Amino acid sequence: MRLPGRYDGVARPIVTYGSNPVLHRSCAPVTVFDEGLRRLLLDMFASMAEADGVGLAANQIGVDARIFVIDCPDAEGEDVVGYVINPTLTIPGPVGDEPPDEVTEEGCLSVPGPYAELPRAFRARVDGVDLKGDPVTIEATGMAARCLQHEVDHLNGMVYVDLLPEDQREQLLAEAAGPGGDLPA
Repeated sequence: MRLPGRYDGVARPIVTYGSNPVLHRSCAPVTVFDEGLRRLLLDMFASMAEADGVGLAANQIGVDARIFVIDCPDAEGEDVVGYVINPTLTIPGPVGDEPPDEVTEEGCLSVPGPYAELPRAFRARVDGVDLKGDPVTIEATGMAARCLQHEVDHLNGMVYVDLLPEDQREQLLAEAAGPGGDLPA
């Protein structure tokens, strides 16, 4: 699941909300596992790092493919680093005294600037494959679980602001676009 030299790719521009239809539709499953896919993953890690993010879906750099990368701490502060191709999200039940969900601030590289409180499951799991087509699983808690849910939402054409009430979404999008903002008018 870890990718040697994962930050050796080329950072690509981040697609912002409303600027490219690929951000707002379900991404295509990956069917070709070749050097081009490995280069895409390297570019995704580099793009995420350049933008100071903790996760990135392929459509956030304009690529219609069901892939995401993550480099995000879990509830214990341990870094969850990896990637999943063709992920499927499940929400396992809490373990021990874990809460079923938590409400914390969430932001997005595709909506630069504002954050909003959003409920998400405290624990999440994704199953998919790696570059060789072998099965992989990432199960995480806390912020890393939030990231897994956020990135799979992206691959399904959903941006976190789409989960908010319309008036709050419009306010956040205006803030992101507002004087000197990066979003299209």
